Amino acid sequence: MDAFTAGILQRIENTEADLDRARAAGDDFLAEVEQAELEDLQRLATEHGVRYGAVSNA
Repeated sequence: MDAFTAGILQRIENTEADLDRARAAGDDFLAEVEQAELEDLQRLATEHGVRYGAVSNA
């Protein structure tokens, strides 16, 4: 796995965790920010052929 792939997968994992924490805390604004960040990261991963679904569901 190259550095880009490892980095994007780590960022997706971290953002998913941050989103879960924001939702659990009831922070709607932060949850929206994290959701937007996650969507951007997923789009970037897809554009570069990085498969992230299996990692994020593990």
